[in-house]
Amino acid sequence: IPKYNLLIKSRHLRRLENDVWNERLLPSKLVIDDYEFDSGVTYRGDHVRIFPKKSYRVGFKVYNEFFQADEIHLNAEFRDPSLIRNKLSFDFFHLIGGLAPNAQHVFLELNGKPQGVYLQIESVDRNFLKNRNLPEGPIFYATTNKATFSLLTADNEPKKSLLSGYELKEGDEEDFLDLENLIIQINTIPREEFGEEIKKYVDVQKYLIWLCGIVCTQNFDAFIHNYALYKNSDTGLYEIIPWDYDATWGRDWDGEKMEYDYVPIEGYNTLTARILDVKEFREQYKNMLDEILTTTFTTDRLEPIITNLMNKIEPYIPLDPYKRKNALNILKREREYILQFIE
Repeated sequence: IPKYNLLIKSRHLRRLENDVWNERLLPSKLVIDDYEFDSGVTYRGDHVRIFPKKSYRVGFKVYNEFFQADEIHLNAEFRDPSLIRNKLSFDFFHLIGGLAPNAQHVFLELNGKPQGVYLQIESVDRNFLKNRNLPEGPIFYATTNKATFSLLTADNEPKKSLLSGYELKEGDEEDFLDLENLIIQINTIPREEFGEEIKKYVDVQKYLIWLCGIVCTQNFDAFIHNYALYKNSDTGLYEIIPWDYDATWGRDWDGEKMEYDYVPIEGYNTLTARILDVKEFREQYKNMLDEILTTTFTTDRLEPIITNLMNKIEPYIPLDPYKRKNALNILKREREYILQFIE
């Protein structure tokens, strides 16, 4: 796997360490082989910022041709004993025809000191669209558990704003009005009209693919955050893109065992409930799941992918200063654990 060396001056590193919630990019350089890129860096994530092995957001001063991006994310995957669940999830979404970021494992050094195996993840932004020949359109990040497509938060409290939980990544202020209208329509279209009317706002086929992906990988948080919303300017329809899928394949966000059916097959946000209340959509969803469970979400199909990912990172595990005791044995056990989860 590629080796990255992130260079940060001592004073900037101290600033990051003293304020883990800092969002401002601080000067840095990213060195890969003989290439050196001017960059800015800060920590990324929510609860993961307090972990000893930090995750990073790396931004570039200008569009970076090497990465085909303005920024990249370097995830520590600290609570995932396999280090592959995020990558495996995104690859699975690709296999079933869904949109998802590209990702690859890298070995990261910080000022020349080993930090361990990381997952480099593509940012979901205008370059994400450009790299897939998709039309431009606004992109929102669902950043908190208030992004439920509902009038209520995940804790069943009235929202102070319908836009609570969303952060605008691409677009302008007017796009917030459009998102607000989407949420209003989801909550007010009469039941007998919903099946036809929602097709004017949401790409239902792609939403159902996303739903299949969540239910198979079992990402508990995915219905209320850990996704991006993109409005395709050609179709005028919203599409949904997964994000942050390390707590999956039988592990929760603490890395503890999670039952294979913990996330209900019906999901639990308002838009999913209303879509599956429509017989036509419910039958589509059933047929999709039948197909996926027969052809894709199987040990025969996924075992070679899992084994390949683990074989790539295995030589680098002993070099990770944050590795657990018996890390290589744990990696092997996680392979069997994930395969058993699929069964």
